[in-house]
Formats: sequence, structure tokens, C-alpha cells
Amino acid sequence: MKRGNVCRWYNETSGMKRAYDQGLLDKKWIEDYCWNGGKGCVRKKRFEEEGYVSPDYVLPDGTADENLRKWVEGRRR
Repeated sequence: MKRGNVCRWYNETSGMKRAYDQGLLDKKWIEDYCWNGGKGCVRKKRFEEEGYVSPDYVLPDGTADENLRKWVEGRRR
């Protein structure tokens, strides 16, 4: 898939980018949301409308990924 319409929030501060770069996130999440301009992304919507920063383990559809949660919690120790 082409990366022509990358979400403006998909950068070095993005939890999704960090997880993907670490091999912890399936490419479908990045292709379907981040490389699709953030279309339909709950994380993007909440941030832009409410100023809410989703935890790094929350996927673009708003569900929590327990494997990512463990990774995030392990990084904090």
C-alpha cells in the first residue's frame, strides 16, 4: 500500500508507530488507519475532538490490545 495519505499523528511520538516499529503490531492496523489519513481512527478522533491521548495499547478502532499493554507496562519499570 502507498503511504501517500499518512495521518499527521503517525510520527515518532505515536504509540502505534513505536509498536509497529518494534514488530508488535500487525501491518493491517497501520495500513487501514495510519496510512489511510487516520480515517475511522478512534485515537485520532478523540485526540482532535477532546484532547484525549489514548494509551499506547489502545488500537485505532478503540479496543485494547493486552500484548501491547504488557509491553507498555514493561517499558515503565
